[in-house]
Amino acid sequence: MAVIQASSRDVEVLARLMRAEAEGDGELGMLNAGNVMVNRVRVGCLDFVDIRTVPQMAYQSPGGFEAVQKGYFYQGAREREKRLAKKLINGERYNPGEFALWFFRPEGPCPPQWWGQWNAGRYKSHCFYTPLPSECPDVYNVY
Repeated sequence: MAVIQASSRDVEVLARLMRAEAEGDGELGMLNAGNVMVNRVRVGCLDFVDIRTVPQMAYQSPGGFEAVQKGYFYQGAREREKRLAKKLINGERYNPGEFALWFFRPEGPCPPQWWGQWNAGRYKSHCFYTPLPSECPDVYNVY
């Protein structure tokens, strides 16, 4: 069962964004980054209170994704990325991105906090950050 509404165009946008942000970290890296992206559409809290669609999430500004803002969101999605995006839309979650709303690639180790959010872990080059349950309980809902 889908956890967010997504047209075929939305799948394409999500897949492109996953590729642009985390292709270098392999399939599991793209899935973790994609968990953050889907979570931003699912929840109505913090910086994402008005984000309800994949395009709103992908093109959010300020607070959006570096790939879109810096122009390397130009590559099309391949079938591989579309397959991964569909897994996430259908509710699959991957650790450490499963409850995260943010990720970034630091030069060194992951800071314990980033913009007041707590480190949930690292997968290859990206650190993932989750809100406190009191700040955004919906992100922790298991569907």
